[in-house]
Amino acid sequence: MADDPKFKKLVNAADDLSLGISIVVAVLIGVGIGLGLQKLTGFAWTLWIGVFIGIAAAILNVYKAYAKQKKSLDELANDPRYTYRKPTKEEDDDEEY
Repeated sequence: MADDPKFKKLVNAADDLSLGISIVVAVLIGVGIGLGLQKLTGFAWTLWIGVFIGIAAAILNVYKAYAKQKKSLDELANDPRYTYRKPTKEEDDDEEY
């Protein structure tokens, strides 16, 4: 516990919050791109291209966060401190209640 950085809880909270913010920002940037395309081309349907780009970027952000969490959980799964080993019959018999 002494080796943990001073602001570790704050950094972890900001990292968790950043996923929600990045989803909103990705969609807003996509809408901005769509509006820019709409003004540039004059076609109303180009707005939807930007919206779909923003949604795709948001989905990509969620996938990246999922992959990061999965990697950290896989590291814990391989840690011998967290593995469950069913006691053998001999170990079970040796214990006194």
